[in-house]
Amino acid sequence: YIRETLALNSPQRPQQVMKSPGKSLKEALVCAQSEHRLTVGVYESAKIMTEDPDSVSFCVLATDEQFEWDVALQIHFTLIQSFCFDNDISIVRVSDTQRLAAIVGDEQEDAHCVLITNPADGSWEDPALEKLHLFCEESRRLNDWVPEISLPER
Repeated sequence: YIRETLALNSPQRPQQVMKSPGKSLKEALVCAQSEHRLTVGVYESAKIMTEDPDSVSFCVLATDEQFEWDVALQIHFTLIQSFCFDNDISIVRVSDTQRLAAIVGDEQEDAHCVLITNPADGSWEDPALEKLHLFCEESRRLNDWVPEISLPER
């Protein structure tokens, strides 16, 4: 859904370029969940990133006002962001942890970090995830290294 008329040097924000990054994120998460390619939780995600960084395709960090001042969580986020930057993993932030938890089916509410991994066989295409990668690429070009996406309501 990237507008073809967008010039490369346009100052438009990526959210204006992509019609609905939140919808694409939800679609990518639901697709990955159905294929058992989601890792939910800060510690679980860190473990996957350490053991098999090449398997990680996309990272979602989530926080809300309740966790805004959680220093340990912010340190984890900083480390995860650094890892993603170093390994060319697209990363976004959402501000509704409960909504993200509902989408990924995590009832323990440790949905502060969600990873989408590549399929084991390597043969797969997810149009929603591809749109998100383009969105993140455009955001980085505009020096927005961890763009925030609003998840759609149900």
